[in-house]
Formats: sequence, structure tokens, C-alpha cells
Amino acid sequence: MVESSRMAARQRGVVGESRHLLLSVSPGVVWIVVFLVLPSLYLMAVAFMTNGSYGLPQMPLTLDAFKQLAGFGFLGWSPGNFYTLLRSLWQTLLATLLVVIVAYPIAYYITTCRVKWRAIMLLLVVVPSWTNQVIRTFGWMNLLAPGTPLSDIAQSLGFIAPNMGLYPSNFAVTLGLVYNFLPFMVLPLYAAFEKLDTAQVQAAQDLYASPLRTFRHAVFPQTLPGLLAGTVLVAIPAFGMYVIPELLGGGKGMMLGNLVANQFAGGSNWPLGAAGAILMLIATFIGLFAMRRVGKRLGGGEEVVI
Repeated sequence: MVESSRMAARQRGVVGESRHLLLSVSPGVVWIVVFLVLPSLYLMAVAFMTNGSYGLPQMPLTLDAFKQLAGFGFLGWSPGNFYTLLRSLWQTLLATLLVVIVAYPIAYYITTCRVKWRAIMLLLVVVPSWTNQVIRTFGWMNLLAPGTPLSDIAQSLGFIAPNMGLYPSNFAVTLGLVYNFLPFMVLPLYAAFEKLDTAQVQAAQDLYASPLRTFRHAVFPQTLPGLLAGTVLVAIPAFGMYVIPELLGGGKGMMLGNLVANQFAGGSNWPLGAAGAILMLIATFIGLFAMRRVGKRLGGGEEVVI
């Protein structure tokens, strides 16, 4: 009798915990389903439909949108979309590399400062991202326009023609991407540097390792998780960026995000836009898988969680 009452109480406790867990996770699950899963399923359905009147999708199902994304149209093959994809990949890789080069010394320097100054310096890194992205991009447009000090310096060095500005150009797009995503790399690297085992660095220096070898063998492996996390936070949104290429590129630096947005607006081809969005999702999954594999290979056998 006593044993049965204990089992009943244990079962009631398990049911109560399960109910509490369900109530705790259900808002997040509902949010993900409504704002992520359902829109993704809708895009997948639209991508396989036919482009109808005014660009709206209609039946029957077809692969025409993906063929158009690859450059095949009723006039044959055109490399325009292919160049846009290559430009998106190149701009993303270049911007991510530059962000890493700039963020590493910044994150390291912040960790070497006094504790009371670290929060202030991190705040200075993050504060610009609190301003609307469009406003910050317009600020760069003013800084890079003809007649500004930066443009005058570039003209004196022979980088641009007289009476020309650094904007619009691919250089301006890259600069805008680096500026926009720099905080997303500094913060993960700062967290990794805070956990840095300085004994390994001192041991490498005691063995007369050069600064480059010290960084390669003592610093880089310890900061790898922060680097990979920052790379994901930078590369994935940069690949589908719309505002910066649209404003700073001035039509000269169109990326995949601009191509997708134009199909839902002026281009009036929803299936093609949905196919481009699906391509960005596929690229995101491939990038995440590649980062996890790289982290496992470079992290000594343990897979880095991203």
C-alpha cells in the first residue's frame, strides 16, 4: 500500500515536471514554427511554382525559377545571376577575413586593459550597432562621397579619378560590411581571450618561439571556438545582406539579397525570389556544417558547438 502510494506520487511528480517543461518551451516552439518554419515552407512552395501575371506564383509546379537563377532564360544562358552569386561569395569571404584581422587585436587589447575599463571599451565597440543600419550606411555614403577627406586622399594616391568618390563601389560595400559586422566578431573573440591560458603562451615564449608561432600554437587553438562563432555571426548575414550593397554599391555591387528583394518588388518574379531565398538557406546550412567540421578538425577531436 505504501509502495503504491509512493509510485503514484512519483508519477504525479513526473507529470508535473513534464507539464512545466511543456509550458516553458511552448512559447519558443510556437515562435520558431510561426516565424521560421512556416515562412520557409511557404518559400519552398512558391519556388516550385510558375511565374504568373504580375509576378505572382501559380500552378503548375515547375523548376523554371531555379533554371532562371542559374541564368537560363528564354533567350538562352546569361551569366548575370551567376556573377551575382560569385560576387556575394567573394564579398562575404573578403569582409569576413577583414573583420577577423581587425577584431583579433581589438579583442586581445581589451582583455589586457584593467577590468574597470573593459566594459567601457566593449560598450564603445557595440554602441554603433544600436543605431539603425540604414542611418549608419547613409553616414558612410556621406563620408565616402566626392569632395570628402577620404575621397581626396584616395585621389591624391591615384586610387580614383579626379572629382570621383569612393562611393558607389565594391570597396564601399566591403567597408560597410566590415564596419557593420565588426562587433559580432569582437565579442566572441573577447570571450575566448578571457579564458586564455596564459601559461601556454609563456611556455611558448620560454621555448623561444616567434610571435607568429606563439599565436599559431598557443593562442589560435584556444580562441578557435570564439573565431568560429564570430565567423558564423558575420558570414551568414553578410551573404544575404541587402541594405549595404543597395546603398553603398549603387547598383554596381548587387549581392544575392538584392537579387531576391528585387524579384519580390520591381522584378515581379516571386518564384525566382523564393528560389534565391532557398539558395541562401542552403548556403547557411552548408556554412554551419563546414564550420563544425573545421572546428572538429582543428579543435583536437572535439566538435565545436555552433
